[in-house]
Amino acid sequence: MGFQHVELVVMGHNRNLPQEPPGGMHYERWYYADGLGELKNKLYQTALPPDVGAAQTWHSALPVVWHNSTWTGNRTTEFMRENRERPFLCWASFPDPHHPFDAPEPWSRLHHPDAVDLPEHRTKDLERRPWWHKASLEGKPQLARPDLLAHREKGSRVPPQTDEQLRHMIANYYGMIALIDHNVGRILAALDEFGLREKTLVVYTTDHGDWLGDHGLLLKGPMMYEGLLRVGLIIKGPGVPQNRIIGAPVSTLDLAATFYDYCDVDMGGPLHSRSLRQLIDGSGTRDFAYNEWRLHPSRTGVGLDLRCVRTKSAKLTLELSSGAGELYDLASDPHEMDNRFGDPARRALQRELTDMIHSRPGDVIDPLPEPIGMA
Repeated sequence: MGFQHVELVVMGHNRNLPQEPPGGMHYERWYYADGLGELKNKLYQTALPPDVGAAQTWHSALPVVWHNSTWTGNRTTEFMRENRERPFLCWASFPDPHHPFDAPEPWSRLHHPDAVDLPEHRTKDLERRPWWHKASLEGKPQLARPDLLAHREKGSRVPPQTDEQLRHMIANYYGMIALIDHNVGRILAALDEFGLREKTLVVYTTDHGDWLGDHGLLLKGPMMYEGLLRVGLIIKGPGVPQNRIIGAPVSTLDLAATFYDYCDVDMGGPLHSRSLRQLIDGSGTRDFAYNEWRLHPSRTGVGLDLRCVRTKSAKLTLELSSGAGELYDLASDPHEMDNRFGDPARRALQRELTDMIHSRPGDVIDPLPEPIGMA
Protein backbone atom coordinates (compact mmCIF):
# COMPACT_ATOMS: atom_id res chain seq x y z
CA MET A 1 0.00 0.00 0.00
CA GLY A 2 2.96 2.34 -0.47
CA PHE A 3 4.61 2.00 2.93
CA GLN A 4 8.39 2.19 2.78
CA HIS A 5 8.87 0.10 5.92
CA VAL A 6 6.76 -2.63 7.50
CA GLU A 7 7.11 -5.06 10.41
CA LEU A 8 4.45 -7.72 10.81
CA VAL A 9 2.93 -10.09 13.35
CA VAL A 10 1.50 -13.00 11.35
CA MET A 11 -0.46 -14.95 13.98
CA GLY A 12 -0.99 -12.02 16.27
CA HIS A 13 -4.22 -13.04 17.94
CA ASN A 14 -2.56 -15.84 19.93
CA ARG A 15 -4.79 -18.63 18.60
CA ASN A 16 -1.60 -20.54 17.80
CA LEU A 17 2.00 -20.42 18.96
CA PRO A 18 4.23 -18.02 17.02
CA GLN A 19 5.33 -19.79 13.87
CA GLU A 20 8.98 -20.85 13.85
CA PRO A 21 11.32 -19.46 11.17
CA PRO A 22 11.52 -19.64 8.23
CA GLY A 23 7.77 -19.24 8.72
CA GLY A 24 6.33 -16.24 10.47
CA MET A 25 7.40 -12.66 10.05
CA HIS A 26 9.17 -9.98 12.10
CA TYR A 27 7.68 -10.63 15.56
CA GLU A 28 8.09 -14.37 15.17
CA ARG A 29 11.73 -14.02 14.08
CA TRP A 30 12.44 -11.79 17.07
CA TYR A 31 10.57 -14.19 19.36
CA TYR A 32 12.84 -17.12 18.46
CA ALA A 33 16.09 -15.21 17.86
CA ASP A 34 17.47 -15.60 21.41
CA GLY A 35 17.12 -19.38 21.38
CA LEU A 36 14.46 -19.37 24.11
CA GLY A 37 11.53 -20.20 21.85
CA GLU A 38 10.84 -23.55 23.52
CA LEU A 39 10.67 -21.93 26.97
CA LYS A 40 8.48 -19.10 25.71
CA ASN A 41 6.08 -21.56 24.06
CA LYS A 42 5.78 -23.54 27.28
CA LEU A 43 4.91 -20.37 29.17
CA TYR A 44 2.62 -19.26 26.34
CA GLN A 45 0.56 -22.43 26.81
CA THR A 46 0.53 -22.29 30.63
CA ALA A 47 -2.78 -21.11 32.07
CA LEU A 48 -2.40 -19.78 35.61
CA PRO A 49 -5.20 -20.23 38.17
CA PRO A 50 -7.99 -19.65 38.81
CA ASP A 51 -9.92 -21.41 36.05
CA VAL A 52 -13.69 -21.03 36.24
CA GLY A 53 -14.27 -22.53 32.81
CA ALA A 54 -14.69 -19.25 30.95
CA ALA A 55 -14.38 -19.91 27.23
CA GLN A 56 -11.03 -19.03 25.65
CA THR A 57 -9.97 -17.22 28.83
CA TRP A 58 -6.87 -17.69 30.99
CA HIS A 59 -4.10 -15.83 32.81
CA SER A 60 -1.09 -16.28 30.54
CA ALA A 61 2.28 -17.18 32.08
CA LEU A 62 4.15 -15.59 29.18
CA PRO A 63 6.20 -12.68 30.64
CA VAL A 64 5.05 -9.27 29.45
CA VAL A 65 8.45 -8.54 27.92
CA TRP A 66 7.82 -11.23 25.26
CA HIS A 67 4.18 -10.33 24.54
CA ASN A 68 3.28 -8.90 21.13
CA SER A 69 1.73 -5.77 22.71
CA THR A 70 5.11 -4.97 24.27
CA TRP A 71 6.89 -5.76 21.00
CA THR A 72 4.58 -3.40 19.11
CA GLY A 73 5.28 -0.61 21.60
CA ASN A 74 9.02 -1.26 21.38
CA ARG A 75 9.14 -1.27 17.59
CA THR A 76 6.96 1.84 17.32
CA THR A 77 9.18 3.91 19.59
CA GLU A 78 12.27 2.67 17.75
CA PHE A 79 10.71 3.61 14.41
CA MET A 80 10.07 7.13 15.68
CA ARG A 81 13.61 7.37 17.01
CA GLU A 82 15.02 6.44 13.61
CA ASN A 83 12.73 8.79 11.68
CA ARG A 84 12.43 11.76 14.06
CA GLU A 85 14.34 14.11 11.74
CA ARG A 86 11.84 13.78 8.87
CA PRO A 87 8.04 13.64 8.43
CA PHE A 88 6.63 10.14 8.90
CA LEU A 89 3.39 8.20 9.01
CA CYS A 90 3.40 5.34 11.50
CA TRP A 91 0.54 2.86 11.81
CA ALA A 92 1.08 0.95 15.08
CA SER A 93 -1.45 -1.89 15.22
CA PHE A 94 -1.83 -4.01 18.37
CA PRO A 95 -3.21 -7.54 17.79
CA ASP A 96 -5.09 -7.41 21.14
CA PRO A 97 -7.74 -7.10 22.48
CA HIS A 98 -9.02 -10.26 20.83
CA HIS A 99 -10.00 -13.77 21.74
CA PRO A 100 -8.55 -15.84 23.24
CA PHE A 101 -8.67 -13.64 26.33
CA ASP A 102 -5.18 -14.38 27.61
CA ALA A 103 -3.63 -11.23 29.03
CA PRO A 104 -0.33 -11.86 30.83
CA GLU A 105 0.18 -11.15 34.51
CA PRO A 106 -0.06 -8.68 36.15
CA TRP A 107 -2.39 -7.11 33.58
CA SER A 108 -4.81 -10.06 33.61
CA ARG A 109 -5.43 -9.42 37.32
CA LEU A 110 -5.65 -5.64 37.17
CA HIS A 111 -9.47 -5.75 37.17
CA HIS A 112 -11.09 -8.06 39.69
CA PRO A 113 -13.91 -10.11 38.15
CA ASP A 114 -16.28 -9.17 40.98
CA ALA A 115 -15.81 -5.48 40.15
CA VAL A 116 -16.66 -5.53 36.43
CA ASP A 117 -20.11 -4.65 35.17
CA LEU A 118 -22.18 -7.21 33.30
CA PRO A 119 -24.46 -6.32 30.38
CA GLU A 120 -27.99 -5.58 31.48
CA HIS A 121 -29.48 -7.96 28.89
CA ARG A 122 -27.38 -11.08 28.39
CA THR A 123 -29.81 -13.70 27.10
CA LYS A 124 -30.22 -14.62 23.43
CA ASP A 125 -33.60 -13.43 22.19
CA LEU A 126 -33.39 -14.53 18.56
CA GLU A 127 -37.15 -14.88 18.21
CA ARG A 128 -37.51 -11.08 18.30
CA ARG A 129 -34.63 -10.40 15.86
CA PRO A 130 -34.34 -10.49 12.04
CA TRP A 131 -33.71 -13.86 10.40
CA TRP A 132 -29.99 -13.42 9.82
CA HIS A 133 -29.17 -13.31 13.55
CA LYS A 134 -30.12 -16.97 14.03
CA ALA A 135 -28.88 -18.01 10.58
CA SER A 136 -25.40 -16.58 11.08
CA LEU A 137 -25.06 -18.15 14.54
CA GLU A 138 -26.12 -21.60 13.40
CA GLY A 139 -25.02 -21.79 9.75
CA LYS A 140 -22.07 -23.90 8.58
CA PRO A 141 -19.28 -21.75 7.09
CA GLN A 142 -18.58 -22.74 3.49
CA LEU A 143 -14.84 -23.20 3.48
CA ALA A 144 -12.49 -25.60 1.74
CA ARG A 145 -9.71 -25.23 4.36
CA PRO A 146 -10.32 -27.65 7.27
CA ASP A 147 -8.22 -25.63 9.72
CA LEU A 148 -10.09 -22.38 9.05
CA LEU A 149 -13.43 -24.20 9.00
CA ALA A 150 -12.74 -25.61 12.47
CA HIS A 151 -11.90 -22.12 13.76
CA ARG A 152 -15.03 -20.57 12.23
CA GLU A 153 -17.27 -23.33 13.60
CA LYS A 154 -15.79 -23.48 17.12
CA GLY A 155 -13.25 -20.76 17.83
CA SER A 156 -15.50 -17.97 16.54
CA ARG A 157 -18.59 -19.32 18.30
CA VAL A 158 -18.71 -19.45 22.06
CA PRO A 159 -21.21 -21.45 24.14
CA PRO A 160 -23.33 -19.63 26.73
CA GLN A 161 -21.39 -18.48 29.78
CA THR A 162 -22.42 -18.16 33.41
CA ASP A 163 -22.27 -14.74 35.04
CA GLU A 164 -19.10 -15.81 36.87
CA GLN A 165 -17.47 -16.89 33.63
CA LEU A 166 -18.50 -13.67 31.92
CA ARG A 167 -16.94 -11.63 34.71
CA HIS A 168 -13.61 -13.43 34.32
CA MET A 169 -13.74 -13.03 30.54
CA ILE A 170 -14.49 -9.30 30.74
CA ALA A 171 -11.83 -8.71 33.40
CA ASN A 172 -9.21 -10.39 31.23
CA TYR A 173 -10.37 -8.40 28.20
CA TYR A 174 -9.93 -5.20 30.20
CA GLY A 175 -6.43 -6.40 31.10
CA MET A 176 -5.52 -6.70 27.42
CA ILE A 177 -6.76 -3.15 26.85
CA ALA A 178 -4.81 -1.88 29.87
CA LEU A 179 -1.58 -3.41 28.52
CA ILE A 180 -2.20 -1.64 25.20
CA ASP A 181 -2.89 1.63 27.02
CA HIS A 182 0.41 1.21 28.86
CA ASN A 183 2.28 0.85 25.58
CA VAL A 184 0.42 3.75 24.00
CA GLY A 185 1.61 5.78 26.99
CA ARG A 186 5.17 4.71 26.22
CA ILE A 187 4.71 5.86 22.61
CA LEU A 188 3.39 9.25 23.73
CA ALA A 189 6.30 9.60 26.16
CA ALA A 190 8.66 8.89 23.25
CA LEU A 191 7.04 11.73 21.28
CA ASP A 192 8.03 14.05 24.11
CA GLU A 193 11.53 12.57 24.34
CA PHE A 194 12.13 13.11 20.63
CA GLY A 195 10.57 16.60 20.58
CA LEU A 196 7.72 15.54 18.31
CA ARG A 197 4.67 16.33 20.45
CA GLU A 198 3.92 19.72 18.88
CA LYS A 199 4.14 18.51 15.28
CA THR A 200 2.56 15.06 15.38
CA LEU A 201 -1.10 14.16 14.93
CA VAL A 202 -1.95 11.13 17.08
CA VAL A 203 -5.10 9.07 16.46
CA TYR A 204 -6.10 6.25 18.80
CA THR A 205 -8.94 3.99 17.68
CA THR A 206 -9.81 0.39 16.78
CA ASP A 207 -11.55 -1.59 14.05
CA HIS A 208 -14.47 -2.95 16.09
CA GLY A 209 -15.69 -3.69 19.57
CA ASP A 210 -16.72 -7.03 21.05
CA TRP A 211 -19.88 -8.46 22.45
CA LEU A 212 -19.13 -9.46 26.00
CA GLY A 213 -22.42 -11.09 26.81
CA ASP A 214 -24.76 -8.36 25.56
CA HIS A 215 -27.85 -9.96 24.02
CA GLY A 216 -26.30 -13.30 24.98
CA LEU A 217 -23.61 -12.86 22.32
CA LEU A 218 -19.83 -13.07 22.43
CA LEU A 219 -17.06 -11.97 20.06
CA LYS A 220 -18.36 -10.48 16.78
CA GLY A 221 -20.63 -11.11 13.81
CA PRO A 222 -23.23 -9.50 11.52
CA MET A 223 -25.44 -8.04 14.24
CA MET A 224 -24.94 -4.30 14.39
CA TYR A 225 -25.32 -3.77 18.12
CA GLU A 226 -23.62 -0.87 19.88
CA GLY A 227 -21.08 -3.10 21.62
CA LEU A 228 -19.63 -3.97 18.24
CA LEU A 229 -19.98 -0.70 16.32
CA ARG A 230 -19.45 2.02 18.90
CA VAL A 231 -15.70 2.28 19.48
CA GLY A 232 -13.38 4.91 20.89
CA LEU A 233 -11.70 7.57 18.75
CA ILE A 234 -9.23 9.93 20.45
CA ILE A 235 -7.23 12.54 18.54
CA LYS A 236 -4.51 14.87 19.83
CA GLY A 237 -1.97 17.09 18.16
CA PRO A 238 -1.44 20.52 16.62
CA GLY A 239 -4.70 22.39 16.11
CA VAL A 240 -6.74 19.84 18.09
CA PRO A 241 -8.50 21.48 21.06
CA GLN A 242 -8.13 19.75 24.40
CA ASN A 243 -11.09 18.22 26.25
CA ARG A 244 -13.54 18.59 23.37
CA ILE A 245 -16.06 15.73 23.20
CA ILE A 246 -17.75 15.34 19.82
CA GLY A 247 -21.16 13.68 19.96
CA ALA A 248 -21.65 13.50 16.20
CA PRO A 249 -21.59 9.99 14.66
CA VAL A 250 -18.39 9.40 12.68
CA SER A 251 -16.65 6.43 11.10
CA THR A 252 -13.17 4.99 10.84
CA LEU A 253 -13.73 5.46 7.10
CA ASP A 254 -13.30 9.18 7.79
CA LEU A 255 -9.72 8.83 8.98
CA ALA A 256 -8.23 8.68 5.47
CA ALA A 257 -9.70 12.05 4.46
CA THR A 258 -8.75 13.47 7.86
CA PHE A 259 -5.10 12.53 7.37
CA TYR A 260 -5.06 14.05 3.88
CA ASP A 261 -6.65 17.23 5.24
CA TYR A 262 -4.22 17.74 8.15
CA CYS A 263 -1.25 16.99 5.90
CA ASP A 264 -2.57 19.33 3.17
CA VAL A 265 -2.34 16.57 0.56
CA ASP A 266 -4.73 16.10 -2.38
CA MET A 267 -6.74 12.89 -1.99
CA GLY A 268 -6.24 12.21 -5.69
CA GLY A 269 -9.80 11.00 -6.25
CA PRO A 270 -13.09 10.21 -4.52
CA LEU A 271 -13.03 8.29 -1.23
CA HIS A 272 -15.71 6.89 1.04
CA SER A 273 -14.38 9.31 3.62
CA ARG A 274 -15.03 12.81 4.96
CA SER A 275 -12.50 14.78 6.94
CA LEU A 276 -13.20 15.17 10.63
CA ARG A 277 -11.29 18.44 10.81
CA GLN A 278 -14.38 20.68 10.83
CA LEU A 279 -15.91 18.61 13.61
CA ILE A 280 -12.67 18.88 15.56
CA ASP A 281 -12.42 22.66 15.22
CA GLY A 282 -16.16 23.13 15.81
CA SER A 283 -17.05 24.52 12.38
CA GLY A 284 -18.91 21.49 11.00
CA THR A 285 -21.62 18.95 11.77
CA ARG A 286 -22.35 15.35 10.86
CA ASP A 287 -25.71 13.59 10.56
CA PHE A 288 -24.81 9.90 10.41
CA ALA A 289 -22.12 7.24 10.22
CA TYR A 290 -22.26 4.32 7.81
CA ASN A 291 -21.39 0.64 8.13
CA GLU A 292 -21.80 -2.45 5.99
CA TRP A 293 -21.33 -6.23 6.04
CA ARG A 294 -21.20 -7.81 2.60
CA LEU A 295 -19.70 -11.28 2.69
CA HIS A 296 -19.87 -14.73 1.15
CA PRO A 297 -21.19 -17.69 3.18
CA SER A 298 -17.55 -18.48 4.00
CA ARG A 299 -17.84 -16.52 7.24
CA THR A 300 -21.04 -17.68 8.89
CA GLY A 301 -22.64 -20.03 6.38
CA VAL A 302 -25.03 -17.43 5.01
CA GLY A 303 -24.45 -14.73 2.42
CA LEU A 304 -25.43 -11.29 3.68
CA ASP A 305 -25.63 -7.81 2.20
CA LEU A 306 -26.13 -5.53 5.21
CA ARG A 307 -26.19 -1.73 5.21
CA CYS A 308 -26.36 0.24 8.46
CA VAL A 309 -26.62 3.90 9.43
CA ARG A 310 -26.30 5.37 12.91
CA THR A 311 -27.43 8.88 13.86
CA LYS A 312 -27.15 10.40 17.32
CA SER A 313 -30.42 8.81 18.35
CA ALA A 314 -31.34 5.98 15.97
CA LYS A 315 -29.93 3.07 13.97
CA LEU A 316 -31.24 1.24 10.90
CA THR A 317 -29.83 -1.95 9.38
CA LEU A 318 -31.14 -3.31 6.07
CA GLU A 319 -30.43 -6.76 4.59
CA LEU A 320 -30.71 -5.87 0.92
CA SER A 321 -31.14 -9.36 -0.54
CA SER A 322 -34.21 -10.17 1.58
CA GLY A 323 -35.60 -6.73 2.43
CA ALA A 324 -35.52 -7.50 6.15
CA GLY A 325 -34.29 -4.95 8.62
CA GLU A 326 -34.05 -3.70 12.16
CA LEU A 327 -34.62 -0.21 13.51
CA TYR A 328 -33.78 0.96 17.00
CA ASP A 329 -34.85 4.25 18.51
CA LEU A 330 -31.81 4.67 20.73
CA ALA A 331 -33.21 7.72 22.48
CA SER A 332 -35.93 5.62 24.11
CA ASP A 333 -34.30 2.19 23.73
CA PRO A 334 -30.55 2.50 24.34
CA HIS A 335 -30.10 -1.26 24.88
CA GLU A 336 -31.60 -2.08 21.46
CA MET A 337 -34.32 -4.36 22.75
CA ASP A 338 -37.29 -3.37 20.56
CA ASN A 339 -36.96 -3.70 16.80
CA ARG A 340 -39.24 -1.01 15.34
CA PHE A 341 -38.64 -1.90 11.68
CA GLY A 342 -41.94 -1.63 9.83
CA ASP A 343 -43.66 0.05 12.79
CA PRO A 344 -46.13 2.65 11.42
CA ALA A 345 -45.25 4.93 14.33
CA ARG A 346 -41.62 5.02 13.11
CA ARG A 347 -42.36 5.23 9.38
CA ALA A 348 -40.90 8.72 8.94
CA LEU A 349 -37.75 7.81 10.88
CA GLN A 350 -37.29 4.60 8.88
CA ARG A 351 -37.68 6.52 5.59
CA GLU A 352 -35.15 9.13 6.68
CA LEU A 353 -32.56 6.52 7.66
CA THR A 354 -33.20 4.52 4.48
CA ASP A 355 -32.45 7.61 2.41
CA MET A 356 -29.17 7.94 4.28
CA ILE A 357 -28.26 4.37 3.34
CA HIS A 358 -29.09 5.03 -0.31
CA SER A 359 -26.86 8.10 -0.34
CA ARG A 360 -23.86 5.74 -0.44
CA PRO A 361 -21.90 6.16 -3.71
CA GLY A 362 -22.97 3.57 -6.27
CA ASP A 363 -19.60 1.91 -6.76
CA VAL A 364 -20.25 -1.52 -5.24
CA ILE A 365 -18.38 -4.35 -6.99
CA ASP A 366 -21.11 -6.78 -7.98
CA PRO A 367 -20.68 -9.68 -7.96
CA LEU A 368 -17.82 -9.87 -5.52
CA PRO A 369 -14.99 -12.17 -6.65
CA GLU A 370 -14.86 -15.56 -4.95
CA PRO A 371 -12.23 -15.69 -2.18
CA ILE A 372 -9.26 -17.92 -2.95
CA GLY A 373 -9.38 -21.31 -1.26
CA MET A 374 -13.04 -21.11 -0.31
CA ALA A 375 -15.82 -23.31 -1.59
